[in-house]
Amino acid sequence: MDGEATEYVTLGDGSRIAYRFDGPADAPVLVLSNSLGTRWEMWEPQMAALAARFRVLRYDSRGHGRSDAPPGAYSMDRLGRDVIELIDALGLGTVRFCGLSKGGMVGQWLGARAPERLEKLVLANTAASMGPPSAWDSRIAAARSGGMAALTDTLISRWFTPEFVARAPDQVAPVRDMLLSTPVEGYAGCCAAIRDMDQRLTAPHITAPTLVIAGARDPATPPEEGRWLAAAIPGAGYVELDAAHLSNVEQPDDFTRALLGFLG
Repeated sequence: MDGEATEYVTLGDGSRIAYRFDGPADAPVLVLSNSLGTRWEMWEPQMAALAARFRVLRYDSRGHGRSDAPPGAYSMDRLGRDVIELIDALGLGTVRFCGLSKGGMVGQWLGARAPERLEKLVLANTAASMGPPSAWDSRIAAARSGGMAALTDTLISRWFTPEFVARAPDQVAPVRDMLLSTPVEGYAGCCAAIRDMDQRLTAPHITAPTLVIAGARDPATPPEEGRWLAAAIPGAGYVELDAAHLSNVEQPDDFTRALLGFLG
C-alpha cells in the first residue's frame, strides 16, 4: 500500500531495525509487531482500515525482513528493548501495540516491563510460555541443516486451516514467500528467544487495557493459551476467531473488527 519509504534505526548494539509509517501524521500511533518467520507485510489485510484511523508504525523484527539478523541466540528481553529503542529514536511517547505470535510475546514483555509506554495492548495468537525447549532446539537444527524450505510446508499447515489453504492460495502464497526469505540466523535467534521465554509470572503485572485474540483452530498457540492470558491479565478482554495461527490473514474482517472495536 502507499506509505512512506523504508527507514532504519540503529540500536545500541549496532543492529539496524527497518520500519515504516502509514496513516495521518497527527493520528495516534499504533505499533504492529510481526510473527516468527514473517515481515511487516503480514499486516496488509488490516492496513487500509488501520491507516485511516492511526499513524501505523510497522517494523521488521530483529532477524527478519529488512532488519539485521545478527548471529547468536536472541532473548525476549532483547526483542522487547528493540521496540523501546525504536520508539525512543522516533520521539514517540506512549503507543498502542498489537503483536501476533512472537509479536504478542514482545507485547507481553512491554506490558510487564514498560507499562508507561502503552496506552492499549493487543495480544494475538500468542502464549506466555511455549515449551518444551527440545522442540525449539530441533526446529533450530532443522533450519540450520535444511534452510527455511525444510520447515515451510509444516509451518503453513499449522498457520492456516486446510480449507483456507485450499480456497485462498493468493493469500497463502505471500506468507510462504516471507517464510522462505527469512534469514536462517534470524529465525534461529528468535526461536531461541521463544524457547527461553516464560512470562507466566509477569502476565498479572500487565496494567494496560488488553485484548487477547485467539484462533479456535490454532495448533501453535491453542485457544487455551489465549484464555489463560486473558484470565491472568487484570481486566483483559478475549475474542476467539474461527482460524488457525495467522488469524489476521485467515479471518481478516473479524480480526480487524475486533481490533478497531477495542482500540477505539
